[in-house]
Amino acid sequence: MSVASESGIESATGESATDTASYAPTDLTVPTRGRDRAAYDRELVHAILDEAYVCHLGFVRDGAPVVLPTLYGRVGERLYVHGSTGSRPLRMAGDGRPEKDPGLAVCLTVTHVDGLVLARSAFHHSMNYRSVVIHGTAHQVTDPEEKRTALDALVDHVVPGRSADSRPANAKELAATAVLSLDLAAVSAKMRTGGPNDDPEDLGLPYWAGVAPLRKGHDPLIPSADLAPGIEVPDYLIEL
Repeated sequence: MSVASESGIESATGESATDTASYAPTDLTVPTRGRDRAAYDRELVHAILDEAYVCHLGFVRDGAPVVLPTLYGRVGERLYVHGSTGSRPLRMAGDGRPEKDPGLAVCLTVTHVDGLVLARSAFHHSMNYRSVVIHGTAHQVTDPEEKRTALDALVDHVVPGRSADSRPANAKELAATAVLSLDLAAVSAKMRTGGPNDDPEDLGLPYWAGVAPLRKGHDPLIPSADLAPGIEVPDYLIEL
């Protein structure tokens, strides 16, 4: 379920990114292996992003690669991640002013594992998955309105409708929180579906083969021990 608007960002030609159905492949987004599994469809990319909870944000720090798991939110053609104002990637991205904001070169990934693919041979075991990889330059968000929009999107990405049903961040909390924005431009999706690809000579082997599907679900809600009497479970949580 998307929590984002579909407002596009302007491209170098002045054309809105959402005027096209697909992202343009680039040297960064075309895989060297399994090209038949790659896709650039905009709606597919958005669907994969909107369904996941956690992304992995990769960047280079002092010459060494760093990959951090973090929450994110999508608003149209832009992703937002947040953290403490003292965190390294937030400080490395600059202060948001164009003349002093080189940005931070990043690679952001999201992955869903949909099934364990069990083949007759160990070599052909695999997973069914959906993933998105985004390359770009992240910038710190300094505009107060955009920052609040981004933080609402982060909350609603996890539980749609929650930002309107909780206390918004106060001035002190906003001052302690930094937000990075990353435009969706160099983007690709990659997927695997179906059963095992055993070699023909292995089809008669006496080993079970097939797919063990995985699915995401929620157990019954556990109310806080100090929840005030009379507060009912909101509809958006029942739907979740």
